[in-house]
Amino acid sequence: MSLDRRSGCPINLSLEVFGDRWSLIILRDMIFGGRRHFRELLNGSMEGIASNILADRLKRLMELGMLTKADDPSHKQKAIYSLTEMAITLVPILAHLGAWGRVWLPTTEELSIRAELLEKGGPPMWDKFMDELRHDHLGTPLDPASGPSVRETLQAAYEAVVAGKALRASPAA
Repeated sequence: MSLDRRSGCPINLSLEVFGDRWSLIILRDMIFGGRRHFRELLNGSMEGIASNILADRLKRLMELGMLTKADDPSHKQKAIYSLTEMAITLVPILAHLGAWGRVWLPTTEELSIRAELLEKGGPPMWDKFMDELRHDHLGTPLDPASGPSVRETLQAAYEAVVAGKALRASPAA
């Protein structure tokens, strides 16, 4: 897919790729949520993307080289979407966006814990996460002695915050 290039400025060109309302949300859900199927992306997004918009953005992300699509071997009517290296290398950018949003925007504790951990983990955590994504999406080997995955660590932190909020909200017994 060729971009309608207004200029050769890298910020402008990046905005032409990600400037719509949904592309980064879809990539976020694939990267951090592990979602790989259309229905998972449709039903798992808390922002409520419409099916026609999701289909359009998935097609556009494939045309841009950010995603690939293959038949799912477990179900002949399903497709599985995979991140490309181009999309995987967005992890540091998403970490920086999350860190900025935590400082300047009215985030919630449970939805910002992942951003906080990624910010504190810095490049070593981002590199490990990208290696895990390469393994999951591109089939590259993964060091088996690397401990819990970054996604597992982020999910556990999210669940701990949710559980702590529920405990604080429940009446004392």
